[in-house]
Amino acid sequence: MPPAARAYSRRDTVLFVSCLVAAFAAIQLPDRIRDPFAAALRQTIVAPLVALQSDAEQSRRSWLTRELREAQRDSIALRSMSLDASLADNDRLRKLLGLGEALRWGFVPAEVLQGRGVGEEYTVVLSAGSKAGILPFSPVVAPEGLVGMVKSVDPTMSIAIVWAHPDFRVSAMAVDGGAFGIVGAHLGGEPERYLLEMRGVPMRSTLKPGTLIVSSGLGGTFPRGIPVGTVIAEMKTSELWARTYLLRPAVAPADVSDVMVLLPARTTAGVQAVWKTGLHADSAVKSIVAAGDSLARLAARRDSAAAPRDTTQRRDSTAVTAPPVVTSPQREARPAQAPPAPRAPTTTTP
Repeated sequence: MPPAARAYSRRDTVLFVSCLVAAFAAIQLPDRIRDPFAAALRQTIVAPLVALQSDAEQSRRSWLTRELREAQRDSIALRSMSLDASLADNDRLRKLLGLGEALRWGFVPAEVLQGRGVGEEYTVVLSAGSKAGILPFSPVVAPEGLVGMVKSVDPTMSIAIVWAHPDFRVSAMAVDGGAFGIVGAHLGGEPERYLLEMRGVPMRSTLKPGTLIVSSGLGGTFPRGIPVGTVIAEMKTSELWARTYLLRPAVAPADVSDVMVLLPARTTAGVQAVWKTGLHADSAVKSIVAAGDSLARLAARRDSAAAPRDTTQRRDSTAVTAPPVVTSPQREARPAQAPPAPRAPTTTTP
């Protein structure tokens, strides 16, 4: 062994023995001397070892609680997902309640019981039937607009076709009444299969993108004023005397879960003012969201905007109650005039 290495080995041995002697001597010291001495060593010489021990303990604790933290994180994620679904369901139910308040009568609420089956991709089963007054060809609507039409009816359930069905047709017009046509399914490929086409629009009528298309009421199946879709663009066809427009449906496929079926009496009476109120509520909600208001204020503003106006009662009260007669103050202050005195009879001399 070289002399230098032998010197280092002796030095290490001496230091080790010195530490053992110092430790044994420190243990034997009384508490009033040992505690200050140990504190001084922890703050000076042994400080790096204490820090290393603390880091090692924290690492061990973190490793042991890693699975617990992952489980907590997963549970929080699941809760947030369920919260989003609950908020969406509450928003959907609030819209349905607003539609029911606007309709007031002549409708049957129904739930989509199951998804579309094989060979009937665009057919849904509803939870209401003939016992509730539903008949074939009854319109199926949602807070956003037209969903479809009842195809067949059973006592406790009914089958309806949605707007994407090849047999679906509705007579429609622009919201301002400037153009009329027939709206049917757009028989294209995915994802354009869920779009609509407005066919038979006269060449003199031009529709701009974003124009709202509503049912015209012609044919007697669908009442006038139900939103059907929004114009996307004009389609190039071989027709020379008519235009065809591509429409985005008013109701999204994901919203076909809770619907309302209009009864024949309500279809005959009309529903024009109902969806005007709904469109006004939607525009009010969008403006509130853009302004960045709180969720509570958004819900309150949406509920107030979606509340229907009772125009019938106001019209009836105006027709029954006569306006008060206002008398002129000058006429009341003027004294009553005495009746004219009777004239004396005149006699004629013969």
